[in-house]
Amino acid sequence: MVELANLLADRHAALSISVLIITTTSSTAAVPHPAAPRITLLHLTDENPPPAAAAGSVFAKIEARKPQIREAVSAAIGRSPDGARLAGLVLDMFCTSMADVAGEFGVPYYIFFTSAASDLGFISHIQQLHDESGFDVAEFEGNELAVPSWARPIPRWAFPPNIVNKEWLQLLYRIARVFRRARGILVNTVRELESCAVDSLSFTKVHPVGPILNLKAGAAAAEEEAIEWLDRQPESSVVFLCFGSMGAFREEQVLEIANGLEASGLRFLWVLRRPGPEGTRAGPTDYQDVREVLPKGFVDRTAGVGRVMGWAPQTIILAHKAVGGFVSHCGWNSTLESLWFGVPMATWPMYAEQKLNAFLLVHELEIATEIKIDYRNGEIVTAEEVERGVRRLMERDCSREERLKKFSDCIKKALMDGGSSSASIAEFIEGCKSSGGM
Repeated sequence: MVELANLLADRHAALSISVLIITTTSSTAAVPHPAAPRITLLHLTDENPPPAAAAGSVFAKIEARKPQIREAVSAAIGRSPDGARLAGLVLDMFCTSMADVAGEFGVPYYIFFTSAASDLGFISHIQQLHDESGFDVAEFEGNELAVPSWARPIPRWAFPPNIVNKEWLQLLYRIARVFRRARGILVNTVRELESCAVDSLSFTKVHPVGPILNLKAGAAAAEEEAIEWLDRQPESSVVFLCFGSMGAFREEQVLEIANGLEASGLRFLWVLRRPGPEGTRAGPTDYQDVREVLPKGFVDRTAGVGRVMGWAPQTIILAHKAVGGFVSHCGWNSTLESLWFGVPMATWPMYAEQKLNAFLLVHELEIATEIKIDYRNGEIVTAEEVERGVRRLMERDCSREERLKKFSDCIKKALMDGGSSSASIAEFIEGCKSSGGM
């Protein structure tokens, strides 16, 4: 959201932006610095978190902040220069209940959707089918579902795993209805990458404004050692394995990955993290010593070709010339980063909408291979599957490489002058003006 604010402020000199940041007791992410003095970060602390049911805890916490957010919006208006008016509220999908606050201030609201436009199309389509015909996707028994934002029918295995949870599904429907009433939706994508999805979303104005990436992340001392190791490797020779901020495996799966990598004989850089305690929502942490979970002697046997580390500066590693392939959980940020740097991907989706993203990459865009595209939580992917998958990833495929380069070039041009996303941002700002808010 802060990167979006930076982008908008850079495009319009008269635009002032206040970003409301709700910090919970479990927050660990670092907030980027605003790039312009016209961007104000307002931190709302989580001193008295409200009780909430498991399925709606995040949304319940946001809902409980309405009085605090009303005050913050009023204060932001009060700090505005003479003659400036509130143009609208931009909400992410966790903050859709704040649409009411926009109404109270008499301004439109917009949605900032940080996943793919095709994912947005899936959500809006199943909500429309439910409301118009009573379709229940949780009880869908067919093999695949045709969705307008996708060129191919989506197989049942690619549906988000939480879709079978009726409570979660009802929450998703409510969110999708708020999406439909929005003045517009800003999507972190590029028209050329998802033209089918962008063109199919007609229920409101869709603004592809991506790729919004933080490419300036630094590396700590431990990570710098990994970069120095990469410096000594041949160009495009290293497989990079990283599974996102919540990606971690139990010991049995770690052993299979290790054995598969060793059997492949390929160079690798593997981000290995300890999963949180079972039955909790605690995120992964770094091991004190990765040897405790790896096969005996693995680190010594692979010392000449591989390296295992904790948290990694992903964009720095993807940008390195030694990296020739990326085994990814297919989170949308990671997908855009890999596309930006032109690094081939092997898909291993784990949660949320990641199977949809993997299906898009492998079967629609045809720019990725797979380790286990239909992975189910708790399933064990064998060493043989890992070995086969990383070998396929590192094999030359001229057609796939040409497609990847085409999309990589497209997303790099999108935010340049005359680019599709640059034009879309300008259109969004003009829309704010015409609404009477600027």
